[in-house]
Amino acid sequence: MKIIKYLAIGSVLIASTSLTSCKKEGCTDSAAINYDESAKKDDESCSFQGEAVIWYDESTSQSLTLGGSSTLKYYVDEVLIGSTDASVYWTGAPDCGANGSITVTKDLGNAKSKTFTYKVIDNLGFTVESGILNISANNCENLQISN
Repeated sequence: MKIIKYLAIGSVLIASTSLTSCKKEGCTDSAAINYDESAKKDDESCSFQGEAVIWYDESTSQSLTLGGSSTLKYYVDEVLIGSTDASVYWTGAPDCGANGSITVTKDLGNAKSKTFTYKVIDNLGFTVESGILNISANNCENLQISN
């Protein structure tokens, strides 16, 4: 009987040790959108996101409207992300997501930063500005358009 008791206790100890010694896998990077606080071992499943806000100041607004522009359309990787009246401007860089701002949120996959193309076109069909937009994880990049 004592042998069975010791075997039972030993089995319980072995089972509890093996259960607690397993490291939970998941995303261990706190900058990721799928961060798992309880994960002890990284499984390379981390996904990242970043934002950018595109804006222009009063001087650019005046130049655009004097040139006949009334509306601007904003594209990131050839996808329309928004439009504004050319006479609406900012006195300084707005926060990402600010009311009335042109903000884009991009999935970066498993990279912490990624580059995208951007283009701003006016109602006359002219490209006001175009280039490369660098977006980093958990960051609000600000891109000022100048004319």
